[in-house]
Amino acid sequence: MSSSPRNVLVLLYDGVQSLDVTGPVEVFAALARFPGRAGYAIRTVSPAGEPVRTSSGLTLVPDGELASARPGPGTTVLVPGGRFSGDFEPRLTDWLRTHGGGAERLVSVCTGGLLLADAGLLDGRRATKHWYACERMARDYPAVAVEPDPIYVRDGPVATSAGVTAGIDLALALVEEDHGQDVALTIARHLVVFLRRPGNQAQFSAHLAAQTARRDPLRDGQQWIAEHPGEKLGVEHLAAPARLSPRHFARAFQAETGVTPGRYVERVRVDHARRLLEESGEGIAQIARACGYGNPEALRRAFVRTLGQPPAEYRRRFGTSRP
Repeated sequence: MSSSPRNVLVLLYDGVQSLDVTGPVEVFAALARFPGRAGYAIRTVSPAGEPVRTSSGLTLVPDGELASARPGPGTTVLVPGGRFSGDFEPRLTDWLRTHGGGAERLVSVCTGGLLLADAGLLDGRRATKHWYACERMARDYPAVAVEPDPIYVRDGPVATSAGVTAGIDLALALVEEDHGQDVALTIARHLVVFLRRPGNQAQFSAHLAAQTARRDPLRDGQQWIAEHPGEKLGVEHLAAPARLSPRHFARAFQAETGVTPGRYVERVRVDHARRLLEESGEGIAQIARACGYGNPEALRRAFVRTLGQPPAEYRRRFGTSRP
């Protein structure tokens, strides 16, 4: 934990998403409410030092010009996401390429990760971003190990996060690293952030919604899976109503959704179990049966494989009801 002042340098540009900026900044600024804490000195810069217009039409006035910023030890550089038309602003990528490595931490929110990747700062590292643009990052920057599921990923001094509110989660994690869990939780309560999610919590529901098949028989199968997670959902059970052979169904399903039927079923079941753990008081054994797992151990293995933590730990962190 740090007792020395830390600097947060926020890069602004035309088309930046306002919440990618203000969400993390509000988290860091909240340290000012803790007497005796060194807190964070926050500075915003734009390429020319001029006001920028955000993607929502708001205008943000920076503290200074990008060229004047020199990050060093104790500095976190925050690169928010935004709307990019064509190539990136060259002054941003040139500055990141030249000076980004001098920062103690590099942090991106949503498509801000593309700027880090374009500057070569993610080469050889694990990274994430909003699920809808992970494919673009993997295609355009093959040296980056893209992980589409987590809401944020830490790899050494570089941290990348998914869209919008995931930037708040990541900022809270950095505050916890610097000032401890109690401070981070107090800030979360003050900002009425109901759940302070760990990075390995998946971009589940939105990611599942994106994996919709084109053909009706396959979409019907997906609907059946979502509505009956506790039923038998092997390929042979899903293929019969679609009047396809199991092999043809499995091949077509993966081609149209990007995942195998078995992986999709597991994601739906874990997502359903996740919500029951958050919202209900049912026991782990009951939830396991309701989600198609024969016993709690099978559910535990699926949770650890998918979320990196067992169901009991997940409930302890995120449950709103207690058994």
